[in-house]
Amino acid sequence: MKKILYILPILLTLFSCHKKDSYDATGIFEATTVTVSAETTGKIESMPVVEGDSVTKGELIAQVDTTMFSIQLKQLMSQRKSAESSSPDISAQAAALRSQIVHQEQECARFGRLLEDGATTQKTYDDAVAYLKTLQGQLEALLSSLNKSKTSINDNSEAIYFQTEQIREQIEKCIIKSPLSGTVLIKYAEPGEYATPGKPLYKIADMENIYLRSYFTCDQLANLKLGQEVTVIADFGGDEQFEYPGTITWISDESEFTPKSIQTKDSRANLVYAVKIAVRNDGRLKLGQYGEVRL
Repeated sequence: MKKILYILPILLTLFSCHKKDSYDATGIFEATTVTVSAETTGKIESMPVVEGDSVTKGELIAQVDTTMFSIQLKQLMSQRKSAESSSPDISAQAAALRSQIVHQEQECARFGRLLEDGATTQKTYDDAVAYLKTLQGQLEALLSSLNKSKTSINDNSEAIYFQTEQIREQIEKCIIKSPLSGTVLIKYAEPGEYATPGKPLYKIADMENIYLRSYFTCDQLANLKLGQEVTVIADFGGDEQFEYPGTITWISDESEFTPKSIQTKDSRANLVYAVKIAVRNDGRLKLGQYGEVRL
């Protein structure tokens, strides 16, 4: 009996040392999070997802009122239509002058033949030519004026077009979609509130692909490399632990003082290096949860 009592403390000490050395580093589980904010101004009409809901990339998560933007869009479209309808028909407006010029060219040719035959005077022929030049000058001036007017109207129409595109973009921004597939962590607003650009609406996290931010001492860096496979142990309290395969995806190039919430294998270490280890979440892992790493 005395022999058993003597051995028992030794076994307990060995077990304690084994548990202490069963990990190489510790850390906290984190995830890629995105704060989704409003990009335009208006009353929030709907927010169909709530905290804890799973969303997919591109899914509608909020709708801002588009009434004012829709009215502005209709006004601009009406202005553009009116501008385009006022554009001059150059060919039609110049047709009469062109017809007179053709007639006068024929007259000049006729007076030229008469002049050769001595049947008319030089003055009559010169007057006919002068009138032709006058008509040609009038046509040139008319075409210049009509082209300038058409160019101005086209420029105005194009400017209105870009304004309509801006309004359409604002309307598109009123339809807020999730930028990633994940879980809604926080809902910052409610329907009926007034949205302004930059106002936070949701915080969404990719809970399927999370990572453990752990810390290693300088002496352990030689055993670490990107892409290395390690074992991640999630601690659920008590003796309940689960192991997950992990992959080192990032190693900090600068050391830092050991965070107070982190334990290292060497309790005397002051400086550590942060390391990210990617882990596939099976639904049990939670953000902020404590974890261990075994190389």
